Amino acid sequence: MDGNKCILQLRGVRPFLSDKFDITRHKRYKQLSDYDKKNAFDVEAYMKHQLKIRVKEEFDLYEVDGSKEIADGMMAPADDERQGV
Repeated sequence: MDGNKCILQLRGVRPFLSDKFDITRHKRYKQLSDYDKKNAFDVEAYMKHQLKIRVKEEFDLYEVDGSKEIADGMMAPADDERQGV
């Protein structure tokens, strides 16, 4: 198969040959990692992110008791309970 072609599969349509899109012609190509490796998404850095609170920043602190009785009271009623069955 020609390197500029691909097999396209869409739901409800039989597979067919199509021309590949040249990503270098896209208006936002400069934001891709193909353009510049510094644009690559770093999953490890994203997962290590932690909230940083400034010294003078005000916030509300809630303590949560993880007991089962409290958790059961916070659960939404099941479908049959909402319908009165």
